[in-house]
Amino acid sequence: MGRRSIRAFQPTPVPRAVVEDILRVASRAPSGTNLQPWQVHVLTGAALTRLSDRILAIYADPAELARHEREYDYYPKEWTSPYLERRRKVGWDLYGLLGIAKSDRAGMHAQHGRNYRFFDAPVGLIFTMDRVLQVGSWLDYGMFLQNIMVAARARGLDTCPQAAFTQFHRVIAQELGLGPEQMVICGMALGHADPSAPENALVTERAPVSEFARFYEK
Repeated sequence: MGRRSIRAFQPTPVPRAVVEDILRVASRAPSGTNLQPWQVHVLTGAALTRLSDRILAIYADPAELARHEREYDYYPKEWTSPYLERRRKVGWDLYGLLGIAKSDRAGMHAQHGRNYRFFDAPVGLIFTMDRVLQVGSWLDYGMFLQNIMVAARARGLDTCPQAAFTQFHRVIAQELGLGPEQMVICGMALGHADPSAPENALVTERAPVSEFARFYEK
């Protein structure tokens, strides 16, 4: 089965050996001059709960939340077509499955907050990278993340990559004891998908090959 983002997980534990095997396989991702820029922080049990609780306490306090900014700009500062339309559609498709109306700001806020519980997955991954590394290492990192997600599917598991964690990089750095040279890239939920959750019925659309590819023959 194909990879897709899962937003509700069962509590079934994932053995550490399985997580280690996924990371071992993923580490074969290509990287320029074999820099291997990835650093992975695996959270389970009390460690996962503690980080989630700290972030959610801030997320629930508007004044405190305003003090936390993203580590880097994941999205464009100015949205243009077709990216704005794609972003809106996936958001409304998700909220529609959950019965959250466009006017339900509280419902949207609560759903977004589920990111910080890793959507109840038993394993939470936080990814960091040394700040001295440059754009090429970001490309390498993306291939590493994709390898994790594909390797997880091969083992009957699902994932959800989560850029939402970058807003709380200072909290994450404190909780995980990260040095100032480490930059938070993203998080990822890992576990067994809950097949009964309506949000897991979401399958995002993809543009056809004819829309994004050009073939040159002469």
